[in-house]
Amino acid sequence: MTGIEITTLARRPELAARLWDMKDPWPPFAGHDSLAWLLYPRMVAEFPDHVLVATDGDAVIARAFSLPFALHAEGRGAGVLPARGWDQVLLWAFSDLRRGAAPDTVSAIEITVAADRQGEGLSGRMLAAMRDNARARGFAEVVAPVRPNGKHAEPDTPMEEYAYRTRADGLPHDPWLRVHVRAGAVIDSVAPLSMTIGGSLADWREWTGLPFDATGPVRVPGALAPVRCEAEHGYAVYVEPNVWVRHPLG
Repeated sequence: MTGIEITTLARRPELAARLWDMKDPWPPFAGHDSLAWLLYPRMVAEFPDHVLVATDGDAVIARAFSLPFALHAEGRGAGVLPARGWDQVLLWAFSDLRRGAAPDTVSAIEITVAADRQGEGLSGRMLAAMRDNARARGFAEVVAPVRPNGKHAEPDTPMEEYAYRTRADGLPHDPWLRVHVRAGAVIDSVAPLSMTIGGSLADWREWTGLPFDATGPVRVPGALAPVRCEAEHGYAVYVEPNVWVRHPLG
C-alpha cells in the first residue's frame, strides 16, 4: 500500500467533488438520514481540516469525516457522551460553529473504505490519521459513535449486550470495535438512539425492496436493529444504536 496518500480536504480541495465516487458498503436506507442530507455538504465546506481522504494514484479509496465540538460546554451533561450519539454531535458541532464556541473534543462521524478495498487495513489507517489530525490541532480526545460492523447479523440482540461481548483474548467480539480498542480506545457507553431515519411506507419499500405492509418490527439487511413499521399510519422509523468509544490522545 505504498502508493496510498491520506490527506485533509483542506490540502486537497479538488477532491471534494469526488468523495462519493467510490462504491461504498452502506445500505441504501442509510443515505436518507435528514441530518446527513443537510450537514454533509457543510462539513465539506466548513470543516475541511477535519475531512480526510485516502487516494491511491487517481482513485479515492477511503474517506473520514470528523467534527470538533464543545463536549464540556454548560448544559451538555458535564462531558457525558449523549444518548443521541451521531445526530447530537452533528447538531452540537454546527451550533458551536454558529455561536463561536470553542471546541474541546473531536468526534468521528464516518470512516468509509471503498467496497473493493475492504480487508486491506485501510479503516485502521484512516482512524490513525484522524487521531493524528486531532492531536496536531491541539485536541486531547477523539470520541466516536461507532457503528459495529458485525451487528447487522444480530439485529434483535440488544446493543448493550453486543457492545461488551469479548473474545477469549479480551478484545471486543465486533471487528470494528476491535480496531478502535487496538488503537487505544475504551468503550464508554451505548448511544441507544444515535441515528433516526423515518420515511413513508413507499419510501422504505423503495429503499429496501421489502413489503412494509404489516405493523411491527421489520428486519432490513444492513440495519443494526429492526425497523419499526406503523402500517396503519403509513410510516416506518429506524432508530440505530451505536457504541461510544473514547480515544485519549495524551
